[in-house]
Amino acid sequence: MNQKLEFAQRLKDAMTAVGLEARPAVLLSLFNSRYWGRSVSFQAVSRWLRGEAIPEQDKLVTLAEALSVEPEVLRFGHALRRTVQEDRARWSVGVGYLERETFAAFLSLPAPQRKVVREVILAFAKAYASPAPAEDAGSADGAGR
Repeated sequence: MNQKLEFAQRLKDAMTAVGLEARPAVLLSLFNSRYWGRSVSFQAVSRWLRGEAIPEQDKLVTLAEALSVEPEVLRFGHALRRTVQEDRARWSVGVGYLERETFAAFLSLPAPQRKVVREVILAFAKAYASPAPAEDAGSADGAGR
């Protein structure tokens, strides 16, 4: 499924969750009564619900507030939010003072030096990574004949 269709489904689900019918006229009325900018058209709202378009960020925020859902969840879904939360938790637990000090020093470097440091770190990571399991060494080099 593409992003627009997935967004449309999340929008319909959010409308249903707050007791609204997932119809363009309902969404149009709800949205235009809360949006501080220029009103949107019936066609624009219809395109959101059909999965033909995704609203701009300011409109997305208004939709999310009106439907009592977080903007990032409405736009990208719960899976992305869980991934971000897991990454944050991993960084807050696994990163101590020395690592934070190192990151700060890294970020203060000019871009060309950061690139060199990155390449060195990736080379070390590759060298110390656990080796991938060999498939069948005998058949790969022809020695198994």
